[in-house]
Amino acid sequence: MPAPPGRCPGCGTELAQGLVACPSCRRLLFADRLRELAGTARAAERDGDIGSALADWRTALELLPQGSTQHRQVLASINTLSERLDAEGGRARNTARPTSRDGKKLGAVGAGLAGVALLVWKFKFAIGFLLTKGKLLLLGLTKSGTLLSMLLSFGVYWTVWGWPFALGLVLSIYVHEMGHVVALKHYGIRASAPMFIPGIGAMVRLHQYPASPREDARVGLAGPIWGLGAALAAWGVYLAFHLPIFAAIAAVGAWINLFNLVPVWQLDGGRGFRALARRERWLLVGMLAAAWVVTEESLLVLLLIAAGFRAAGGAAPKDSDRRTFLEYAFLVAALSALSAIPVPGIGN
Repeated sequence: MPAPPGRCPGCGTELAQGLVACPSCRRLLFADRLRELAGTARAAERDGDIGSALADWRTALELLPQGSTQHRQVLASINTLSERLDAEGGRARNTARPTSRDGKKLGAVGAGLAGVALLVWKFKFAIGFLLTKGKLLLLGLTKSGTLLSMLLSFGVYWTVWGWPFALGLVLSIYVHEMGHVVALKHYGIRASAPMFIPGIGAMVRLHQYPASPREDARVGLAGPIWGLGAALAAWGVYLAFHLPIFAAIAAVGAWINLFNLVPVWQLDGGRGFRALARRERWLLVGMLAAAWVVTEESLLVLLLIAAGFRAAGGAAPKDSDRRTFLEYAFLVAALSALSAIPVPGIGN
């Protein structure tokens, strides 16, 4: 945010840092910049560049006092454009419908993975999104902070598990975080590149925040969706070349992304749950219980308990976000099955 002038141009009141309006005369301190942003945002809308328009409106929102009429109007514009962006993207993803395929039955886990493959095929927009945006995976590596912290984490994990597994683990975490980055960029939300924290994972620091629970859910679940893509890629390499290290990377990557679905605090699952009505929350509780019975993955007990508390109490929107519900349910099914992958040489 730019610094306000030392004194209000209208009444001469001395201004403190961080103010966007004069506390005495209520004059907007960045009126010229707001007019400029509104002009470029409307021009971007006319050109169909919704992402740029959203970025301009979000910047304008920071220069308006909260609770003001202008703030509410700009926030409404952001929500309208964000919904339009999702709607247009949804139509593009649904232009081609796949035909069903039969999977081979390979025992309990094999059947689960066949179901995962069917879900992945049915929800192929997630994998397609990952592939078409693959070049953005290199974006974070151009940032010195990301690269250095990534190398530090790699070194720490190397000393514990050896370099092959450490490399796979770090890359899996990186892909997960870049899912958040791409989603944030999609909605015109400013954020940092991923920063790794050895022993904990990685994080992306937001410079702006989602304008609605729906946006927050999209950004939150984008990480596990991309992380699932990384786990599936590792599993595919294992099936093709029979290298046990890739089965281990796939299973651990799936477990980490499943853990991120715990619906508490700022974890990805907590952000997804905020957009769900109470009925959908209870449906997910039932699904988590079923997934636990089928896969016997103990982590699902933690998700089940947290989801039960969130479903039973706390605020919930009246209208649910169907896409968030489907994405969350899809991720639970896919990641639960992948985390149950038997790794050759470990526990066998």
